[in-house]
Amino acid sequence: MDKKLKTEIDDVEIMIGKVMQIGVVLSALVIILGLLLLLVTGSTGYATGVHPTRVGDILSGTLALKPYAVLMTGIFLLILTPVLRVVVSIYAFAVEHDRLYVWITTIVLIILLGAMTIGYLGNR
Repeated sequence: MDKKLKTEIDDVEIMIGKVMQIGVVLSALVIILGLLLLLVTGSTGYATGVHPTRVGDILSGTLALKPYAVLMTGIFLLILTPVLRVVVSIYAFAVEHDRLYVWITTIVLIILLGAMTIGYLGNR
């Protein structure tokens, strides 16, 4: 393995670590903000039994600082973090010219996205 490729692989591994760290820290901060809003207001921001399930409703609720929506955004960010890691891994394997793992990781990504889509459509 030449030195340039080794350096690029090391850079990709560092990037994967950063994606995971940033994703977890950001989601934790958003969840903490949602919990603080819930404690301060004493309300979820929605009527009893009403909870947003669509992405647009959750995002607009987050912008309005509704505690439940902020919590849901934090959880969504936490779920999205490993998905982003899979995307970065596909790039890393492509840099290494490891076609088998590019295909395997791409299939994993398709399964993740399919499962998320099925879960979303099942909540409607």
